[in-house]
Amino acid sequence: MKAAKKAAPPTWPLDIYKVFKQVGIRQIAYVPDAGHSQLIALCHAEATMRAISLTTEEEGVAMLAGAWLGGQRGVLLLQSSGVGNCINMLSLQHETRMPLLMIVTMRGEWGEFNPWQMAMGQSTQPVLEASGVQVHRIDAAGEVAPTVAAAARLAYQTGRSVAVLIGQRVIGSKNFNK
Repeated sequence: MKAAKKAAPPTWPLDIYKVFKQVGIRQIAYVPDAGHSQLIALCHAEATMRAISLTTEEEGVAMLAGAWLGGQRGVLLLQSSGVGNCINMLSLQHETRMPLLMIVTMRGEWGEFNPWQMAMGQSTQPVLEASGVQVHRIDAAGEVAPTVAAAARLAYQTGRSVAVLIGQRVIGSKNFNK
């Protein structure tokens, strides 16, 4: 019997990391998430970046406002279920025109096993848009780098809140019932 081949890690997290370096992102705020784990590890290993684990996602909105006021660019990494925690805090960036870049791994979509992920997964994009956030969605790994780069330019050059939603077809669906 042949041993099963272990799947190669996805390349899209490295693509995002490269964009972060190109656009000068220095602070990465995140709540630990399996979908972002490879990207988080890359950011922790980079001497020019400071990756900070949060207790809850809305802390990242305030942290990145402080980063901007201190002259640094930052990004908030979160899962779609954490977007709901940020809604009230998004008014800070909206009213002050400080840029906010969010990279959101989606749940409650293709292949989802956890019914608790469905509600926020289905409402993430409309809730962000209703909060004044520009939303860009990715459903293919090849779209990751150009979309994140365009979103970063939009956020940092116009002082807007921008979210990139990475669909579950890109990150893969979780299954804890194996």
